[in-house]
Amino acid sequence: MAWVRALYAVLAVWALWAAGLVSAAEVVVLSSERSPSYTDASQATVAELVRLGVRRTEITQLYVPEVVAGDWAAAQGAKVWVTLGSDALARALQREGRPALVSALIPRLGFERLLRDSPTKSSAPALAVYLDQPFGRQLDLVRQVLPDARRIGVLWGPESVAQQANLQAAAQARGMDVVGGHVTAPGTLFAGLKTVLDEADVLLAVADPQVYNGTTISNILLATYRARVPVMAFSPAYVKAGALVALYSSPREIGVQAGALARGVLQGGPLPLSQYPLEFSVAVNEHVARSLGMVLDEASLNERLHRMEKRP
Repeated sequence: MAWVRALYAVLAVWALWAAGLVSAAEVVVLSSERSPSYTDASQATVAELVRLGVRRTEITQLYVPEVVAGDWAAAQGAKVWVTLGSDALARALQREGRPALVSALIPRLGFERLLRDSPTKSSAPALAVYLDQPFGRQLDLVRQVLPDARRIGVLWGPESVAQQANLQAAAQARGMDVVGGHVTAPGTLFAGLKTVLDEADVLLAVADPQVYNGTTISNILLATYRARVPVMAFSPAYVKAGALVALYSSPREIGVQAGALARGVLQGGPLPLSQYPLEFSVAVNEHVARSLGMVLDEASLNERLHRMEKRP
């Protein structure tokens, strides 16, 4: 029976501890799955922790589909957990008496929603490396790609609409206006899209599962292509599918930053703050650019955007 196997697993771990054969980990890295992206992020997190002085033997890597009761027993004594993805964060938040937690590979709104809806409350801190990019950085890229663009179109879904004020502030600081279309249900997607395409110079894709998903993305990109309104996306996969450009951070880059945050938690002192990715890349669809009469160079855009961020 499953509960019997789980009990034996816990007893086995306790027996090893008693024999001095297993020491409690300082850091547990919990991944939502074993896909290449999550594996890259997990390995990068571990490598950065080791580079910053944490012994490899004090770091445990776990994957949600494979976790058993004995794993949780072994993890409970850790000083910090690093969760990768929403499933891992949700599982960690369910654990009573959890330690400090660093979350990564999850957008800001998803992180905040899971914290808010967590069935258990803990006094231990939880912070994140957000997966999404700050609006200021996204609009700076728009200006690099489309210098004359002033009207930024956005499709707001039930979750992303909470970010309206943040985008409005970033746009206003750059002399831009936001043209919003609201997607309150699947049937309202193309009414909102038409509003945006009729008025905007560019469509800024803001991650929201109600708006951008495997069912909708092809039709959205086809409509924007026909309207000759370029799309700035949040994933290089969308660039391959037909978006003009994407601004994104790789799982490895996110993992390195999460490792640095976890090390900061271990060191004590002032608690690090949740933060957006420090490293990022730009992807360009050259075919779409040519169809719009544009010539864009990925390397040049990356260099210019990074240079802007380094200004004092």
